[in-house]
Amino acid sequence: MKRKTPSVESKLRHIVKVPDCIYDVSGITVNGKRIKSLVFSTDVAVIANCNADAVIAVYPFTPTLQITKSIIEVSQKPVFAGVGGGTTAGPRVTQIALDAELNGAMAVVLNAPTKTKFVQELATIIDSPIVLTVVSLDEPLEERMLHSGANIINVSGGKNTVAIIKALREIDPHFPIIATGGPTEETIKEVIEAGANAITYTPPTNGEIFKAMMERYRIQCSHQEE
Repeated sequence: MKRKTPSVESKLRHIVKVPDCIYDVSGITVNGKRIKSLVFSTDVAVIANCNADAVIAVYPFTPTLQITKSIIEVSQKPVFAGVGGGTTAGPRVTQIALDAELNGAMAVVLNAPTKTKFVQELATIIDSPIVLTVVSLDEPLEERMLHSGANIINVSGGKNTVAIIKALREIDPHFPIIATGGPTEETIKEVIEAGANAITYTPPTNGEIFKAMMERYRIQCSHQEE
């Protein structure tokens, strides 16, 4: 008999919840903790009020220890920290990755342009799992997956995400794969069926959440005036 999980919620906290279908994935166990869902955000207010298993903190700026430490401090959950590999490259990425590890990041995330040789070198320096991002079918997928030294592949291929996952699964049916779930439950289910082990969820922005809240407040106020 399947047991129902009791639920207890605060009256004051508004929790951003990942879609329930994400829990159909197998998950990836990292240092004893199983990760099924990762929230893709650097907004500390959203991160602190989201029920995802972990945070994937990748952003379009040069990674800094200040940002990484702030996210780790507020998240209360494991952080997969972006450390560069695209615009930011070379020894600077190595230092950022080592700093992220020493400040408590569960794993480090490298951008797609990162050279295979660099990933191999980084794997000899840090102890944290390395997550290597793949964005295109044109990449040498077998090399990236099996020979780069990465521990996890992060697929972020836009409309080609499902096709990339399927291609990777033909190479290795068991290698850990995180994938971007897309904007709907339908797209999330598609990447799960393709073989993703964990899903990255993009939450509504702080502004979108606040807009909905303000609309509710306006309705409440208009009722009070009547």
